[in-house]
Amino acid sequence: MFNYDETVLDVFLENQEKLYPETVAATREEADDFLSEVMAVVVENSKEVREYFEEQCIDVEGADLDEILEADEVFELPDGRYLIVEA
Repeated sequence: MFNYDETVLDVFLENQEKLYPETVAATREEADDFLSEVMAVVVENSKEVREYFEEQCIDVEGADLDEILEADEVFELPDGRYLIVEA
């Protein structure tokens, strides 16, 4: 069973080149393993993306929310959640 739901895995598989120059996963199982290994997180909304970056001591001071959401590490999910994968 996957630790991440199918939506998360599919979005990562389709968009991983946004963050990585080469494919790191080809299947849902590989994506799940990779995301687990790098401790990727799923947050419920854009506000939680900013909070996550702040909690991780990533400098977001002066950045507006759109800039934060456009970061390579942030993957928008179709249901309004966000996947954050630290490279």
